[in-house]
Amino acid sequence: MPDETETRELSREDAKKVLEAVLFASGHAVTFKKLAEILGMDADDVRELAREYTKEYESAFPRGIQLLILGSACQLTTKEEFAPYIRAALGVKEGGNLSKSSLETLAIVAYNQPVTKTYVDQVRGADSAYAVSSLLERGLIECQGRLDVPGKPRLYGTTANFLRSFGLSSIEELPPLELSEGESL
Repeated sequence: MPDETETRELSREDAKKVLEAVLFASGHAVTFKKLAEILGMDADDVRELAREYTKEYESAFPRGIQLLILGSACQLTTKEEFAPYIRAALGVKEGGNLSKSSLETLAIVAYNQPVTKTYVDQVRGADSAYAVSSLLERGLIECQGRLDVPGKPRLYGTTANFLRSFGLSSIEELPPLELSEGESL
């Protein structure tokens, strides 16, 4: 937050500049609530400001970065099409892809969240301990609480990193499931 002596209200254009500067400097998603505190605005107004800026990033002139809205937060990221150049510039090797079991587990969590590991195991028909552990390590899922039953098993759901990795703004953007008759996820 600006120092107490700065009481001037930001113009919409200045608020966009501050939003961009904070997102660039943070390097990760920042919640609309936190941005609202910084900008002295309402969180819904900050969300609308971010939406406006997202459109500007796409239409003003071609850029190598984009502003993503990730549920209750937003983040500046590079565009996926430039990933090979970024990896080459930074000397980053491509990470391994997700295994079939990890992808299955991630899909079950994404479409049914919050879910327990036991639920995932039942749907997959196999133990999912390694897949859950791998997805937690990669930051694609997280523990979102515990189920109020004996043993209090953990409830898992997707993260902002999941949304960013799959180019989604919210979980509602997941494509509809196409299940055969009698199948369930």
